[in-house]
This record gives sequence, structure tokens and C-alpha cells, in this order.
Amino acid sequence: MTRTFAMLLATLVASCSPMAQSTPPTRAATVSTMPAMRGFSDGTVVPVTRSNPEMVQDFLDLTFRLESGRALAGMSRFEGPITVRVAPGAPATLSPDLDALLGRLRKEAGIDITRTSATQASITVEAVPQKALQRAVPKAACFVVPRVQDWAEFTKLRKTPAVDWSTLKVRTHATIFIPSDAAPQEIRDCLHEELAQALGPLNDLYRLPDSVFNDDNIHAVLTGFDMLMLRTTYAPELHSGMSRQQASSVIAPLLARLNPRGERRGNGVFPDTSRDWIEAMETALTNGSSPSVRRQSVERAVKIARQFRWGGPREGFSYYALGRLQVGFDSTAALAAFNTADAIYGTSPLMQIHSAHIAVQKAAFTLSAGDALGTIKLADGAIPVAARHQNAALLATLMMFKAEALDMQGDSVAAEAVRVDSLGWARYGFGSDANVRARLAEVKGLRPY
Repeated sequence: MTRTFAMLLATLVASCSPMAQSTPPTRAATVSTMPAMRGFSDGTVVPVTRSNPEMVQDFLDLTFRLESGRALAGMSRFEGPITVRVAPGAPATLSPDLDALLGRLRKEAGIDITRTSATQASITVEAVPQKALQRAVPKAACFVVPRVQDWAEFTKLRKTPAVDWSTLKVRTHATIFIPSDAAPQEIRDCLHEELAQALGPLNDLYRLPDSVFNDDNIHAVLTGFDMLMLRTTYAPELHSGMSRQQASSVIAPLLARLNPRGERRGNGVFPDTSRDWIEAMETALTNGSSPSVRRQSVERAVKIARQFRWGGPREGFSYYALGRLQVGFDSTAALAAFNTADAIYGTSPLMQIHSAHIAVQKAAFTLSAGDALGTIKLADGAIPVAARHQNAALLATLMMFKAEALDMQGDSVAAEAVRVDSLGWARYGFGSDANVRARLAEVKGLRPY
């Protein structure tokens, strides 16, 4: 299982300007001192709101298929208490973020999981330089592997059936490999997704609007839906080795017990995602192909999504990716794609965080056009959503846009206050002070002069 690089662009403004501009040196771009890094102490997360009948199918598809689409003969999970150890050399921010996540897993998912200082554990977290991770799995920002205890063992076994999830009967141990030199938020996001998949679902579904089990990487931390899926996985009604048919016979009453508020009529089962669309999106969102090939691929994905009339996160994501790939090539088409994605995302409260990602892209256009009021309106609408979903990179970027717009209105005092406030979040979201200053300069450079 991997957290892909594909939607790192989701929170980055890089190349989002409608036209190429040089960035002049500015006070904002050359900040000499930075405030303390900020983090999210509030444990409140996005609650599960969909109906149980909808989520029955989600659980079965997440649990009994791999990302490749291959069916699994039986489910697997850890049986008994689970321990987690962190290998030496991990970044300082990893430990508190891991402790917070384990606390949520115990409270929200009911999983018996604890930290250990022993040399052996059910799950090991090991930090590895990004370049080494990319050499091993080029499209991954981080990943989890079964049956290995460390990086050395993984490099020996990575081309053998030993690391094939489909061969597991019961999970006994696994190792999560995270980048040692990434921003704190990227490390935390990796912990959330990879630990969740070490414990439970082995699949990702693009149709899910409210989950990290979706390769669009829109959600940064585990949601209420994700916790419900993990609580279901470790319920006594299920066990390792159960077939899909066996699980199907108990999953509906199980969800009724765990989530009584979800016992209502739903919107029906969403149709499956075609492999053609997935392959088109993979080509569009990963390096290795020319810009023209990537644009052709995303246009094919948009066409497929429209033909199936999916709506929701898949069609919205298609247009979002189209907009990103049109930036710097056809600004009119880029803005039209972002507007279409925004309209699709706006059809459901489950996709507010998706709309917040679009707000960053649209703010680049309004700021470049000198529309300070429009930029502030976009930022003010999205900032609370980014904070609620614990996305510091997105939050900081939105605040930077608002600061520039306030400056354009002549309110330099308010602008500086918002800008300084953004920096603590930016240090968590982007890592080094150099990255933070580069982001400030990039947003500043979008202003018309």
C-alpha cells in the first residue's frame, strides 16, 4: 500500500499562476525569524454521516480487493493486542503525531494498540530518505510492507511473494516506511494512511468522498468513516480468513450495531471505477510522460467520468486534475476546469475539503487579476474547512493569499497579522524555513504590479 505523490500538487501553489511572473524580493519573502511551529491539538475529526447500506459495499470492496483490482480470497487482520515501535532516526515530530493517532485508534476504532520500546513489534515505523523510497517505489511518498522488520529486510524480499498482501492469512508484523526528510505534515499524513492500511483495508476507492482510502489524497488524516471501517474490521463478528461471502452475511447487522445513526435509506451503491479511468489518471498525475501526454490522459479521464455520469469525487477530481495540467498552458481552460470541479464538489457537504483545495487554485486567478475582495472571500470560505480537516499546508497557503489581498486593499496591519499567523502552520505544512519563505514569495509573486 502506498501514499502516492500524485496529489502533493493538491496543496501546492507551484505553477498555479495563470501567467508566468517573476517574483521580486519582498519583506514577506525574506522573513528573518519564524514563529514556533503550530500543530493540531483538537482531536475533533470529520464525522461519518453516510448511511450503513452505502457503507456495506464500501467495506467489502475495501477489504476484499487490492488496489490493482485483484480479489482477495479472505480477509486478514492482526489477532490480539497490537504493538507499534519507532525505529531509531525518526524525525522529532513523528512521535507526538503517532501518539495522537494511536490514541484515536484506541478511542474511535476500539483497537488494542500501544507503543513499545521493544526491538520487535507488530508494526514498525522506519524513517528512510526520500530518494531511497523513490528508488524502491517510484510513485510512492511512503508505503507499508507485510512480513518485514526493517528496510534491509525489505530490500532483500521486495520482489518475492513474502511481501505480497494477498498471501497473508493472519497479519503478524509489518513495517511502514516514511520519508525522514519530508515536512512534518507529510510524515503525519503517511502515518495515518499507512498505519490504517497496515491494520485494515488494503484497497483504495476513488468513489469515496470522506476517506483517506482514496488515491486522490484529498483527506490528510483519518476520518470518522475510516475509523468506522477499522472498528468494523476488528469487531468480534469478523476474523482472519473469512471470505467475502461470509463477511457479507454479517456486515449489515454489524454496522447497525456499531453505527445505529446510519440505519436509514441511503443514496444507493456507487458504481465501480473503471480501470481505464484509473490508468488515465495515473498517467496524468505522475511524472514520466510529456506534458501533452499527461493532458491527453486527463482529458480522457474527464470524458470517461462524464460518460458514466459519476458526479461526486471522481468526476470532480478529473476536472481538478485537468485544471492543474492546463495551468501554464491554457489559463482559460484551467479556470473553467476548476470552476467545473468546484460546482461538482459543491453538491455535497461531504466534499467541503475538496472545494477548499479548489479555492487555492481559484485564488491564484483572483489575486493575479487584482481582485482582492474575491481572493479574501475564497480564503475566508476555505480556511475553517482546512483547519477542521487538519491540513496545515492548505491552511497556511490560504492565509498567505488572504494576507496579500489585504495588502492590496491597503490594510497592511491586518495583512501582516494574517501573514505572521500563517507561518506557524506553514512550518508544519512545508517543513524548512526555506520552503516557507519560498511559498510566501510564490504567493506574493502572483500579485499584479
